[in-house]
Amino acid sequence: MSLDVKVPASGESITSANVARWHKKNGDSVRKGEVLVTLETDKVSNELEAATDGTLEILVGEGKEVAIGAVIARLEESSNPAADKPSPPETVSEKASPAPEKVEDSPATPSPAPTPAKGELIQLKVPASGESITSANVAAWRKKDGDPVEKGEVLVTLETDKVSNELEAPASGILKILTPEGEEVAIGATIATIDPAGANDAPPPAKEPVHPQSAPKSAPVAAVEKPAETPRMKPDLTVLNAPAEKDTKPAEEGDGRTTRRKMSMLRRKIAQHLVNAQQTAAILTTFNEVDMTAVMELRKQVQEEFMKKHGVKLGFMSFFVKAVVQALKDVPTLNGRIEGNEVIQNHFYDIGVAIGTEKGLIVPVLRDADQSSFAGVEREILEFAGKARDGKITIEDLQGGVFTISNGGVYGSLLSTPILNPPQSGILGMHTIQQRPVALDGQVAIRPMMYLALSYDHRLVDGKEAVTFLIRIKDCLESPARLLLEM
Repeated sequence: MSLDVKVPASGESITSANVARWHKKNGDSVRKGEVLVTLETDKVSNELEAATDGTLEILVGEGKEVAIGAVIARLEESSNPAADKPSPPETVSEKASPAPEKVEDSPATPSPAPTPAKGELIQLKVPASGESITSANVAAWRKKDGDPVEKGEVLVTLETDKVSNELEAPASGILKILTPEGEEVAIGATIATIDPAGANDAPPPAKEPVHPQSAPKSAPVAAVEKPAETPRMKPDLTVLNAPAEKDTKPAEEGDGRTTRRKMSMLRRKIAQHLVNAQQTAAILTTFNEVDMTAVMELRKQVQEEFMKKHGVKLGFMSFFVKAVVQALKDVPTLNGRIEGNEVIQNHFYDIGVAIGTEKGLIVPVLRDADQSSFAGVEREILEFAGKARDGKITIEDLQGGVFTISNGGVYGSLLSTPILNPPQSGILGMHTIQQRPVALDGQVAIRPMMYLALSYDHRLVDGKEAVTFLIRIKDCLESPARLLLEM
């Protein structure tokens, strides 16, 4: 009996999808729940799982666009599911037999410390990181092939197009690395195995001195050295790309004047995101300048008391976040987006704040910024900066913003044209503060001035609304009392 694999509905405005990637090959045996294919629409990516055990027959190849409801494959259901080798997806055995049920339990639960039968290998798989993430990059192995590992030790750092995470050993044993650093693998793929039988064999005394000698390159192994795990987690952001350079051939060409390395998944995602933004929106930028005197004087007056009371400094960003919220209330068109032939109007104020990391730009979101105090905004920004530095940003931190603020001024940028963060309709660019001569009441005065840039989607936002929005921000910053009075 065969079962059709159809393209599911993804929303009223979506009529077709692209077959982005098959995770199984034609004729493969699959099990119920395994991911078969990734489908991409103009909004989201979906993964389709096998509805039953069986043999896969692919009808539509990768890269083809198909209508919603179309049949893209068939599953020939197995007549005897017990004969379909249930153990391989979960464990690898040297012998095809004993107790497949016990073997399945080991990798399914990250905390199993059972004693598997001798010869049974525990698989280390790439975990799911979100519906739209279909693959990950093996960024850095913390252990070497053949190393003994202990349950709970960090083995590898995986990098996706959004976040990076660390996988720990589910059990003690001997590590066998199957996928080298720099390789991209599908979600659910096995990248290493652990032989738990090796955990019962005491390592020979000669091996003890080997690890201290290699300590600068890999983490300690012995249980008594476990405190070293904490400092080992800190340099995540600095080591992720180095292994890819080493494994990518040719790393150097000719006489060494050029070096070739793979783009990280995050960098590839950023590149794709920016190109898509320019291709799908009518981006226009308007400029203005703001006199930062009032804000700077206010910060100087209250900074010491502010820090004593709230434990954080009063920075510029909280003023800009509050000014943007007020401007969104006054010009609500900027707090909307185009979806198909419809306009979605937002009635909440989740503001994205761009943060630069060594891996690339990320935009964590301040939730309900209209309800946060100045101290609350500053505290959240500090927390996000710390998480970004430590590689702990989650997907949830990056989703759902209605407007973005980007501060190129921290790098010395005098003027720029920021690119929209789709599907948002506006982004504000802050720049460096410069002492410049300006005319005030017929007199020339030196004032701390900042250029502001507002890029917006001209399909939805008219020029008048964009200019009005930017002037609202300027007024709020030049007269901070307006923020308290919501003017």
